[in-house]
Amino acid sequence: MRFSVLYLDMNSFFASVEQHLDPSIRNRPVAITATEGEHGACVAASYEAKAYGVKTGTRVRDAKALCPGIVFLPSRHRLYVRYNLKVAEVLDRHAELYRIRSVDEFQIALSGEATELPGLTRLVTDMKAAVAREIGPCLRFSAGAGPNHLLAKIAGKLEKPDGFRWLDRENMPQAIAHLALDDLPGISSGMSERLNRAGIRDMAALCALDPRHARRIWNSVEGERFVRALQCEDIPLTETRSGGIGQSKILAPDFRAPREAYLVSRWLIAKAGRRLREAGKVAARFGLSIRMIDGRQFSRSMKCEARQDDLHFLRINRALWRLAWPDVARAQILSVGIQLDDTAPLSARNGDLLSGLGPAERLPAERAARAMDLINARFGDGTIRTGVNRPHPGFFERG
Repeated sequence: MRFSVLYLDMNSFFASVEQHLDPSIRNRPVAITATEGEHGACVAASYEAKAYGVKTGTRVRDAKALCPGIVFLPSRHRLYVRYNLKVAEVLDRHAELYRIRSVDEFQIALSGEATELPGLTRLVTDMKAAVAREIGPCLRFSAGAGPNHLLAKIAGKLEKPDGFRWLDRENMPQAIAHLALDDLPGISSGMSERLNRAGIRDMAALCALDPRHARRIWNSVEGERFVRALQCEDIPLTETRSGGIGQSKILAPDFRAPREAYLVSRWLIAKAGRRLREAGKVAARFGLSIRMIDGRQFSRSMKCEARQDDLHFLRINRALWRLAWPDVARAQILSVGIQLDDTAPLSARNGDLLSGLGPAERLPAERAARAMDLINARFGDGTIRTGVNRPHPGFFERG
């Protein structure tokens, strides 16, 4: 067997950083909260707290009932980003750190002896020891290896905390036969239902699926790529063009009803759109991601006309929410995010002969959006808006 990707997932990262900094709370149940007070919720929990049933999304009052004596701390996202970079520096000295996937996830490109299991095992052992020695023993990670990113990521979730698992032709699909279809990253409950209708109801059937059939089920080439990756082919990640602009939000309990979350997404578009215009860019792809408290996710992006006005992106956002509605209508929403991708300078946009629009010229809706930016800059954010939205400033506002 030969491995090409190692995926590292920090264990209870936010809580572990706090335990590292404060020895008095080590080996104690700790929860990180997104908002203060009894109506707040936990955005992370230590393994000591998880043993009592406290998890991401648990309300503060419920966490207290489940785990008397639990320690609550407010989230400090900038602090966690600094420790993310500390960990990244240590990892990069041992192997090629290909990509920081998120604040607590890393992707390593394997080469040389590390592509074989004995060398890979030594590498993982050395990196675990280095992180503990150079940063602190509270910071641990689970590792997963595979011939592609998807299998490495799945493997990294199989043994927590502080585990190491691998997936390859020798143990697939039996090593993941116990998982449900929507346990896999990228398969929402809606996609799981679509697979069920196609007669694909378990992991063995999914892994044996003809990739061409998968393309039809997904209605996208991504279905074929996904199944080929499960079949242990070397399927590289699709590269996203640099320069994208994103906004995401961990929601407080009062914002978790789907209709409230939708209004927050409109607010995020206003923020991202302003950044896009300030950068003098247009975006030709819009993405929406919705994460639910029960762990399900909806994520979809759509190619669109290269624009920079909020009204254009709000229409696409509404269309994607309609697609998501069967999955999210009865759910509690944990987080929502939007992404403006395939960006390019407005100055490089071609004109439209039929409409009379000249090269690099703004459309009327784009000129109106720019005028709104100027008004809000002078009189305060939200003075004038494109329709109704729900501002939600506070913890974990990223981008």
